[in-house]
Amino acid sequence: MVVFVCEDSFEGILCGVYDAWTSRLGHKNVKLAVDGEYNLEMFADYREAAVSEEKAQKVAQAVRTKISGRAYAWIYRASLSFEPQKADWIYRFLIYGFHIGEKVIGALQIPAVQEVFRLNRSVGNESHLLTEFLRFSELPQKALFAVIGPKNDVTALLMPHFSDRLRGERFIIFDEKRGKAAVHISGMEWYMMTGGEAAQLHELAGRTDSGEYAALWKAFFDSAGIQERTNYVCQRGHLPLRFRPYMTEFQQG
Repeated sequence: MVVFVCEDSFEGILCGVYDAWTSRLGHKNVKLAVDGEYNLEMFADYREAAVSEEKAQKVAQAVRTKISGRAYAWIYRASLSFEPQKADWIYRFLIYGFHIGEKVIGALQIPAVQEVFRLNRSVGNESHLLTEFLRFSELPQKALFAVIGPKNDVTALLMPHFSDRLRGERFIIFDEKRGKAAVHISGMEWYMMTGGEAAQLHELAGRTDSGEYAALWKAFFDSAGIQERTNYVCQRGHLPLRFRPYMTEFQQG
């Protein structure tokens, strides 16, 4: 078994697909794994799938033309999942996709297709929920700042929504789990920041007006809530606990 180790990114996984496919070792004899997210197997040969814009574009173009644009969207969202097996599932999905074309979307009886469908739905659902649960606070520099900690890497999926609705604002969405941030400046295209530069942005969270707004929200809940009708099980169904530490009205202070 030859395992192609990919960078944990959409481009990295596409390059892994390219290297595995062109290796001509046979689909049963190759496997994809995300760098840092796999366990070593006995008698397996590990090869690094180097990231190349040319390789990624070739695979992306082939998916869009030989399968469908919808299949391309599926594998893109699946690549943002936190699950370590995602790279190999995407590879197996594409094997069937290049064989049967756009019909692969409906072939949920195939395990790889079912898994990619599940990842696609999970990532999409979390992104949708965060458009409702994300909270901005204002920095002294008159910019909006939000901190999130999603299970999946959904920051890039959030930006089109907020860039459209806050097109005249300067704002930052910081993913503290991955140390990356999306930055929007009025009149310009939004962009991603990673590494040490993005990590420094987390310090801005303590310089916002969130304390004042948190107090206002708590006062509102206390005055508007009906104690006899409190239903915490129902609340958790509509607002999972994992989102609450990042929401102004649930922050302590």
